[in-house]
Amino acid sequence: MKITVAGKSGFCYGVKRAIEIAKNCSRNRDGPVYTLGPIIHNRLVVDDLVKSGVSIIENISGAVPGSIIIIRSHGVPPGVYDEAAGKNIEIIDATCPHVVKAQKIAREITEKGIQAVVAGDRDHPEVKGIVGWAGESALVFEGPEEVCKHCLPDRVGVLAQTTQTESIFNAVVGELKKNCREVDVYNTICNATGERQRSAVELAGRVEVMVVAGGKESSNTAKLTALCSAVTGEAHTHQVETADELQKQWFAGVKKAGLTAGASTPQWIIEEVERRMKELGGMTDNQNEIIDQGTVAENDTPAAVETVEAPAKEEDMGDAMDIKSVRPGEIVTGVVVQVNQDEVLVDIGAKSEGVISLRELSCCDVSSPDDIVRIGDKIDVYVLKTEDKEGRLILSKEKADAEKAWSVLEGRLESGEILTGIVREVVKGGLLVDVGVRAFLPASLVERGYVEDLNKFLGQEISARVIELNRPRKKVIISRKALLEEEYAQKRDEMFGTLQEKQVVRGIVRRLTNFGAFVDIGGVDGLLHISEMAWFRISHPSEVVKVGDEVDVMILKIDRENEKISLGLKQVLANPWENVVDKYPVGSIVSAIVVRLAPFGAFVQLEPGVEGLVHISHLADRHVEKPEEVVKEGEEIKVKVLSVDPEEKRIRLSIREVNREKEREREPRPHKAQDAAPKMHESGEGGNVTIGDLVGNIFEQK
Repeated sequence: MKITVAGKSGFCYGVKRAIEIAKNCSRNRDGPVYTLGPIIHNRLVVDDLVKSGVSIIENISGAVPGSIIIIRSHGVPPGVYDEAAGKNIEIIDATCPHVVKAQKIAREITEKGIQAVVAGDRDHPEVKGIVGWAGESALVFEGPEEVCKHCLPDRVGVLAQTTQTESIFNAVVGELKKNCREVDVYNTICNATGERQRSAVELAGRVEVMVVAGGKESSNTAKLTALCSAVTGEAHTHQVETADELQKQWFAGVKKAGLTAGASTPQWIIEEVERRMKELGGMTDNQNEIIDQGTVAENDTPAAVETVEAPAKEEDMGDAMDIKSVRPGEIVTGVVVQVNQDEVLVDIGAKSEGVISLRELSCCDVSSPDDIVRIGDKIDVYVLKTEDKEGRLILSKEKADAEKAWSVLEGRLESGEILTGIVREVVKGGLLVDVGVRAFLPASLVERGYVEDLNKFLGQEISARVIELNRPRKKVIISRKALLEEEYAQKRDEMFGTLQEKQVVRGIVRRLTNFGAFVDIGGVDGLLHISEMAWFRISHPSEVVKVGDEVDVMILKIDRENEKISLGLKQVLANPWENVVDKYPVGSIVSAIVVRLAPFGAFVQLEPGVEGLVHISHLADRHVEKPEEVVKEGEEIKVKVLSVDPEEKRIRLSIREVNREKEREREPRPHKAQDAAPKMHESGEGGNVTIGDLVGNIFEQK
């Protein structure tokens, strides 16, 4: 039987780190040392720690004052830290960096008022800790089928238990998107977990039997077992905690078997299980063995994968002995091989990997190494120490960058060349930009105009010019505005050479004032006056446009001498006065809205952009002192069209004539013998004419 060991198996970085912390505490501390719950889900490892003096307690009350409590890699709710501080208990935090990231996300989205959702095992200590950081308000879904059982808000933020499978996480996300209008997705599954799961599944597809080594309480081991079972069938995947649990009948007639292990499984258990599998499968040490080395996982030791190697050639031995010797003060090139929460490991070809602490990564403050480097990046580093107290090689990226940057900056100051940098911080009065050293960009030099919120530049790469440099004082001042002014001047010259009056162009509204809006029409700002925005009267430009709007405007006037451009918006819109004669014929009665009152009458709107006047004499059949006696602003009324002058944009209207027509409609029709009398009265022959009629006619003639 040939045995293949998965390339990604055994201790992950977080577990390995927690165990090392526990061992160091048991060796170097005099007082009691506890872990809050089993440090990992592996009985054998925990038993070894207990023998070395590390006790297990389930809550803070089990510890004596002045003792030490180690927070295991699963993490805890924030209340545990407060409780320990109140009892004079020292906390040693061994929470996995990936779990810390999930806790931080849960807290941040909850503080924003977004419902936090965790895809994971609700009884797992890691998930309980994450829920605690969300103020106990987070919802936990173990699978997609649980989503529809809850009444969810419009917006949720979903994250994963770090050992969750990609398939379950994606299924939960998919179900949330069906039930919520907006879903913010944060895939917090540990990279090492994902790689371990993919490696196990790939191996399960190439063998007849899979063995998964790990603790019975281990969540990630259980998930590995489930994934392998889905490939081989449940009868051909077996989970064991120790080699003694292996059974001979599992391997009867099997030619190919695979072995993987959970993140809480130590290397010696993997080796014991592998050795016992060889015995049960009838394999001797002299038989050839095919081992799938794969790629050694992050923080996995080379011993995690056993290989049969050919004797080394003499020239290969020479290469192996070629180890770089470095001295403090040197600048060397290396490759990033590991990125942790507060440090980065770099391979520079020395006898051991070098360590860069978080504060030595950049000239500016950064919250995470991921903001600066990624695994595989090739970077220059400055050697601070060839060996510290722990025998580690200590490096600095910040000092290496600074050495290169000063000579570059001096050249750029003299030549005026452009340089680029990343905005790292917003400080009082401006921005701190990483250009190899920390450069200050004053707020007044960020844009051509005033910038209300500088935070929008955080993390952005910007271009600027060096305007002041003082190396002894480590002072660098740069200007982005200088570049923008040059670009604007160039565009302005180009635009003024091509623009023509009456030309329609597209622009973007950049700024509003009480008298209009400034519109960028391709690098040049033009003024769109409030009077040229619409065919109707407006009180403020915001009634028509807002900052950021794209609008088509007509160039009304170009003042090349003073570099000013006047724009019009209503000129590219339909003129409502073009067909008013047809829409509002003389004698017709139409609806209108009173828009404003004057001493001589009321202005009413027939439609946006078309207004007419109801003279005070035509407001009523009686004498009216003030228009307010009859109408008020905002009121909808019926008016009769008396005259239309589209050239002068004037329409005369009457409420009085509407009322008279209504009265005539209500009057009974006279007999034919009586028809002559009214006609005589209307013509003034022998009839009585009222003073009101005379006064009305006089005002109408005026």
